[in-house]
Amino acid sequence: MTEPELISELSAIVGAAHVASGADMARWSQDWSGEDRWTPLSVARPATAGEVAAILRMANDRGLPVVPVSGNTGMAGGTRAEGALMLSLDRMNRIREIRPEARVAVAEAGVILSSLHDAVEEHGLIFPLFFGARGSAMLGGALSTNAGGSNVLRYGNARALCLGVEVVTPTGEVMNLMSALHKDNSGYDLRDLVIGAEGTLGIITAAIVKLFPKPRAYATAMVATKTVRDAVALLHALQAETGGAVEAFEYMPGAYIDAHLTRFPEARPPFDARHEVNVLIELGAVAARDSTPGPDGTVPIAAQLEQALMEALEAGAVLDAVVAQNEAQRAEMWARREAAAELALLKLPFVDNDVAVRPDLMQALLERIETRTRALDPGIGFLNVAHLGDGNLHFAGWPSSPDPDLMKAISRVVEEEVVALGGSFSAEHGVGVLKRPAMAAHKDPVALAVMGRIKAALDPNGILNPGKIIP
Repeated sequence: MTEPELISELSAIVGAAHVASGADMARWSQDWSGEDRWTPLSVARPATAGEVAAILRMANDRGLPVVPVSGNTGMAGGTRAEGALMLSLDRMNRIREIRPEARVAVAEAGVILSSLHDAVEEHGLIFPLFFGARGSAMLGGALSTNAGGSNVLRYGNARALCLGVEVVTPTGEVMNLMSALHKDNSGYDLRDLVIGAEGTLGIITAAIVKLFPKPRAYATAMVATKTVRDAVALLHALQAETGGAVEAFEYMPGAYIDAHLTRFPEARPPFDARHEVNVLIELGAVAARDSTPGPDGTVPIAAQLEQALMEALEAGAVLDAVVAQNEAQRAEMWARREAAAELALLKLPFVDNDVAVRPDLMQALLERIETRTRALDPGIGFLNVAHLGDGNLHFAGWPSSPDPDLMKAISRVVEEEVVALGGSFSAEHGVGVLKRPAMAAHKDPVALAVMGRIKAALDPNGILNPGKIIP
């Protein structure tokens, strides 16, 4: 099929104004960092599931590779599309319905997460999928990668927050799994099959997601501990003390704080003294008894956190602590944590690994990674950050040399140490292209074979996001 023929067929489906080619494809021809670039055949921007289905039927008939894209904020090369038709869902951006009484929202795949957050907040509710790219990341991409973020500790990741999906299969059929039920044992769970499949088994076009009451009050603090193990022990103590009210527990080592102050010299350090283990803690109070200020203006959940931290300080379990006294101070603490992606770009190249272990093994993992990576590259710099509450480490290293073999070796030893501790080489960013070697090296071979058979059954011509996930 020639390019003019392809553009003509796509234009007949979505309208000529919604088909891009040549220089007009620039925004879809690279990842968010600008480091990974490609040249698609064309970009189509459908507005309905029916239009998505028509495009996939055409592509399947002609054996044309199709790569779906939402906000393009991925970290694993999942939207790489050299010589492929890209299918952008950005026009499918309607919040179809918010049902406060059912605690659900019905939204299309192109809805930007922050827009969904704002819409449900008007009803006193939250969709608790929060991460730094929420201002551009879209719902479909978040579900396709089973995204996580800072609130997984309390609410779960994207899969746990989704009740139903609308999916277009690789052969161009619309599969309606838009159930708002919490229990449905009617056969295979096809919803969970496509969530996290990174667009290789079908294109999610809409979803029914869970909503939760917005906390009436937050208590937020920066805390320094001697070790990561001490921080994990503090998490368990706070969970027991507050009945599981900890919403976020984010680890930032001393090198991360140094990098933040370098990138943002106007920012304040979290403490007067420098510490190696710094943790952002946030508690959320839903009940009135925990959120209603007393006669002196003190909010119970904040007082509870301050008391717990004071006792930990006296016991030597905590070295320092600062509790946010207002929303501006809370925002300052979160801005520090959410600058991670920007800080990684302070130096190039950098090696980035998204991995997970049990939280109680995080210190052992960090020690083993440092030992092995320094053996490879004594001059390596680190910019680690972690969702410590759920054991998700974002390892980032600045090698002393841009040698690609060195960078691959660093990634490989990180993954080896994670697997040796019973962890996962892919926590929340997905597999995409970048982690396919790790899949080949560490994924159970029987599981890989089953995945391959599922892919072949649902996508017999292999058109949908080819070259992703499966080695």
